[in-house]
Amino acid sequence: MSKSRKNKAVALKYNAEEDVAPVVIASGYGTIAEKIIDIAEQKGIPVFKDDSAASLMCMLEVGSNIPVELYEVVAAIYRQLLEISADIKNKHKPIETKTGRISNKLNLVSQRNHPDMIEEEVPEDEQQVGSFVEG
Repeated sequence: MSKSRKNKAVALKYNAEEDVAPVVIASGYGTIAEKIIDIAEQKGIPVFKDDSAASLMCMLEVGSNIPVELYEVVAAIYRQLLEISADIKNKHKPIETKTGRISNKLNLVSQRNHPDMIEEEVPEDEQQVGSFVEG
């Protein structure tokens, strides 16, 4: 597989009580993307795929907040997760909303084919947070 066709993943963390906006906690391509996705799957965290959302989030730096311009995109993803989260409700504590925002920690993982990506390891302390995957 050529470098330009490798899988890509972006992991986001959001806690309405702590974070102003979702935060990029890990990103990578190739084997790093696979590791991010594997962690989500091993933890029983839902995997969500969306090429257009992934393409918008792929250029964000690790540690940065999602910009205001992407709030609507990320909110739509969270809404879809809530709609298909019957499995989550059975395996994890229920997702509660607070003034329209998800109040428990979620971790978003976005997978996308993209040629330019900085590889980052998933921090140990962030690997316990919930996730979803896009691609």
